Amino acid sequence: MEEGTLKSPSHREGTVGGGGGAGVDYGDADPFQWDTREDCQVRQILDRVADKWSLLTIALLEHRKLRFTELRREIDGISQRMLTVTLRQLERDGLVKRTVHPVVPPRVEYELTPLGGTLHHTIQSLVTWTEQHQNEIAAAREAYDVRATSEEADRHPGSTAP
Repeated sequence: MEEGTLKSPSHREGTVGGGGGAGVDYGDADPFQWDTREDCQVRQILDRVADKWSLLTIALLEHRKLRFTELRREIDGISQRMLTVTLRQLERDGLVKRTVHPVVPPRVEYELTPLGGTLHHTIQSLVTWTEQHQNEIAAAREAYDVRATSEEADRHPGSTAP
């Protein structure tokens, strides 16, 4: 990869295959638009916002403030440590605002920032798509599993299928 770029040195605009023969034209759907290096900012942000705990936290904070204990109660399976890490990362990225109220004991509330709100809209689109296509995905999974089981049986005729 060229330092400071999002494209490999052999990448030509809109094609895959590099400088050698004819590449495949992907038009606007450039598969090299995100660098796969670990230090790439886009990759780091996508890793953060696509994390299941971040998605659930952002969804719960839509249009409301919640305390740590309320979030933990609502997010099934999250540990105290993981929620703490998730909230700190979301706060660092400017997606969540943390407010400490000066009372004894201190009361801390979390809410989405305006930037976090824009991300919530994007996440909601993904959830809507998933809901609309869940039956198709379930059917595709079932068909795949039947094919995979059949292919496995063809490769090993004497064994019994699980």
